[in-house]
Amino acid sequence: MQHLLPNDIILLEKAKTDLKPNRDQLIKWNKQKPKDLDQRFSTAHQKEFAQRDCLKCANCCKTTSPIFRQPDIRRMAKALRLKESQLVERYLKLDEDDDYVLKTSPCFNLLDDNTCAVYDDRPLACREYPHTDRKNMYQIMDLTAQNTLICPAVASIVDKIVNG
Repeated sequence: MQHLLPNDIILLEKAKTDLKPNRDQLIKWNKQKPKDLDQRFSTAHQKEFAQRDCLKCANCCKTTSPIFRQPDIRRMAKALRLKESQLVERYLKLDEDDDYVLKTSPCFNLLDDNTCAVYDDRPLACREYPHTDRKNMYQIMDLTAQNTLICPAVASIVDKIVNG
């Protein structure tokens, strides 16, 4: 975590401490499906990202892997001028759910300035991350709880929604 800003370290440490109560609340919302949940997340997401620059963090790219679907592999292989099989062999593995994920972290496309070498051709999971501004948020409450441990923005968003 030494690559993170001090404030982001504090947010992630608090998220770790608050994981169980936050997860319990998120799971409760998963079952209740509150009508305003998407709007609450969207509003918190917009406020958070109005002041946050992901390029100062990139913890997601440094510590986790997106799922690579076949269209992602095809698009990225073309951008890197590799055969799909070469991309898979060099950089990906099948996880326990039979999804392609990175063999190692950080992501092989992460550059020194925290930009992505294949930004326009990145996987859908990267495009949608951190998944806090979407419809039917109740469907991904467990993922959202996990993401509070990775992304300081998600930690902040969840803290504001859960704790006011």
